[in-house]
Amino acid sequence: MAITYLKQVETRPAVEGKDIRGVVAQMLAKIEQGGEAAVRDYARDLDGWAEDIVVTAAERAAASARVPQELKDDIRFAHANIRRFAEAQKATMGDCEIEIMPGLIAGQKQIPVSSAGCYVPGGRYSHIASALMTITTAKVAGVPHITACSPTRPGIGIPDPIIFAMDLCGADLILNLGGVQGVAAMSMGLFGGVPADILVGPGNSYVAEAKRMLFGAVGIDMFAGPTDSLVVADHSADPETVAWDLVSQAEHGADSPVWLVATDRRLAETVLQRAPEMIDSLPEPNASAARVAWAERAEVVLCETREEAAQVADRYAPEHLQVQAEDLDWWLNRLSAYGSLFLGEETTVAFGDKTSGPNHVLPTSGAARYTGGLSVHKFTKTVTWQRCDAEASHELALRTARISRMEGMEGHARSAELRLKQQTA
Repeated sequence: MAITYLKQVETRPAVEGKDIRGVVAQMLAKIEQGGEAAVRDYARDLDGWAEDIVVTAAERAAASARVPQELKDDIRFAHANIRRFAEAQKATMGDCEIEIMPGLIAGQKQIPVSSAGCYVPGGRYSHIASALMTITTAKVAGVPHITACSPTRPGIGIPDPIIFAMDLCGADLILNLGGVQGVAAMSMGLFGGVPADILVGPGNSYVAEAKRMLFGAVGIDMFAGPTDSLVVADHSADPETVAWDLVSQAEHGADSPVWLVATDRRLAETVLQRAPEMIDSLPEPNASAARVAWAERAEVVLCETREEAAQVADRYAPEHLQVQAEDLDWWLNRLSAYGSLFLGEETTVAFGDKTSGPNHVLPTSGAARYTGGLSVHKFTKTVTWQRCDAEASHELALRTARISRMEGMEGHARSAELRLKQQTA
């Protein structure tokens, strides 16, 4: 395989992981013991928020009234697309019933979880789209109770557009909470909520660690790290478009890697030249975040053939994978490891992040090798059932008893043989 790295970075160890785990473990223990009072203390000390935690119906209405009409229309547009795609996903899920053998009938049912906690990140950016992606999908799945939370801003609370989006999507409870305390409150059903069966939504490293520690007691969507993106491009791609698509994803944060896998040296070298210039044109804090991400996390790989490029892309298993190359159907059929795929220069990860419909809560850090992103499936349990008549029960009992005794499980054997006795009584 003829692969050349025009830009390569060293693997960076997670030096802060141990410290984060200790802090999060301590916070969760205090919240478990102190309940709502402990959550309020953390909200005050960490976010400067000492006001009400629950966003009331009146506050929802007031926040929505302050959102400009054009932005409301944009949010509704995105919500409609996300809902339609989630509904199409749900349509692929079905109950089934089969007669496995004469007299033995078995089946499966799709049952939504009873409650979900949707975390909507704040911090550097106001992630309206994360509210749309998580709450809408849970609603379409049929989750009866949905709690949503998001970090507050001092003196303001959750930004108005996020509250509007949460309300539009059908959140039953909205909490002025971010960070570990927000995740913990949703998992424990504090402030009038229902304890979450599953926690979903992206967040910072503390939120991710809190979800990791709570996993088992509750379900989670995935173990998420910093967002990452890869672009595959050939000679037909526009270097300016490729460069901007990479830069736009680098602005997520200094720890967000972006990768270019190219089969054309001229294009790759042009992107290497243009990307830093584009980053310098961004406002702050976007420019600073993207500059560090590009310098310390970006890689540019040159391949001789498209098959080599596909192999490299599969090895990275990116969260977002863009293809700007000829014969898009070939790429669609060939690529196998990605969170979400964006085909052609007319589409971009930014569309998927905000408005186009497929979910943007996706596997990071190579997890796309074995899992997909958030969907109605994540909020749904596929459960099975079975029943049989006397004839089927007789044969099952004989065979079950023999296998059980071979395994040394006498109780199982007797439980099976009890059915034989009942049939002859």
